Amino acid sequence: MPRIGWTMVPMTTTATPRAAQQPRATHFGLAMLALAMGGFAIGTTEFVTMGLLPQIAAGVDVSIPSAGHLISAYALGVVVGAPVLAFYGARLPRRALLISLMAAYAFFNLLTSLATSYRMLTVARFLDGLPHGAYFGAAALVAASLAPPDKKGRAVASVMLGLSVANVVGVPAATWMGQSLGWRSAFLATTLISLATIAMIWAFVPATPGNAEATGRRELQAFRNKQVWLTLLAGSIGFGGLFAVYTFIAKTVTDVGGLGQGAVPVFLLAFGLGMVVGTWFAGELAAWGVFRALFTGAIGSAALMVVFWFAAPHGWWALPVVFLITGIGSLVTINLQLRLMDVSGDAQTIGANLVHACLNLANALGAWLGGVVIAAGYGYRSPALVGAVLSVAGIGVLAWSLQAQRRTDALDLPALQSSASTS
Repeated sequence: MPRIGWTMVPMTTTATPRAAQQPRATHFGLAMLALAMGGFAIGTTEFVTMGLLPQIAAGVDVSIPSAGHLISAYALGVVVGAPVLAFYGARLPRRALLISLMAAYAFFNLLTSLATSYRMLTVARFLDGLPHGAYFGAAALVAASLAPPDKKGRAVASVMLGLSVANVVGVPAATWMGQSLGWRSAFLATTLISLATIAMIWAFVPATPGNAEATGRRELQAFRNKQVWLTLLAGSIGFGGLFAVYTFIAKTVTDVGGLGQGAVPVFLLAFGLGMVVGTWFAGELAAWGVFRALFTGAIGSAALMVVFWFAAPHGWWALPVVFLITGIGSLVTINLQLRLMDVSGDAQTIGANLVHACLNLANALGAWLGGVVIAAGYGYRSPALVGAVLSVAGIGVLAWSLQAQRRTDALDLPALQSSASTS
């Protein structure tokens, strides 16, 4: 059994009878761009809701905290969709699966833009979340299969980079569009981006077979591993702090920071730039050690939440803190994915999908708890303190996971030494 502890574990893929016939992309760069484009569409749709929360709340006649539950509804859709679609989709041809998932995403975005009531909008956001995790899971596996063995980690990161770039370009642009033309226009735009993604995947991603040996039962074996559960718990709790702050950033900037509405896209841009920089550094830190990167991210996140609480009333002084919050958060995201794909063993599909279920459970938890403290009268910067508490709790779970891993390694070592001596 490989030691994980404080060292990087190489990402592996399950061997299949087709392993010797891995698909080749005629234009590898364009294939990666097509996969990342899906991440761009999903990232823009997911996070633009935060920037347009006041407009959406006014449009369906609900309070800001109630509108925050729309973010939780989307996140819960991801939590439900990721394992369910992994269960049923592991054997499906992956290019066809990606196209189908993005088509569903386009349709539910359109449904969001047409919603006429809060209830209908909540249902639309839940449905839109269903394909999210499955798309990223399938795209990560396709990217890894197309890349040379020594470039698989970077290929997976390139898919996630689409999500990061969405927060630099897509979310601020869609937020400005929603403020200028009405919030529905932002979701119409993401519908068009989703359709463009389908065309790019069809044109540049080669036909990629599913795992012929995969079965729903084998995928579910991942849930028998204690480390899978501990990793999911660490991400679901510890990452919630970022979303507790992000969900209510628009009102924090205007009501607490005293800035105008035009400052909101700038703060969203800072979130996005932090995500891009953090995603790039995450790959480098993974070589230093997955657990080290996770602990660094969790500790840094807890500290930055407290700093943001102090900085929020001072307007533009909070901007660099926002950049650092998402930069540190992205270190956690990529390394959680690597950790889950490793500890899932043969259940690679569900391992690749579960990280997005985990992070969106954090999204739902952070948005909900943030809404609770705001509704209780503690103000729009109070979610930052909620985030600090969640980050500290995540550190505790990571420590639990590390201790459990060390005990397992200690128990396995005598058996490995005995096997080596007899051979």
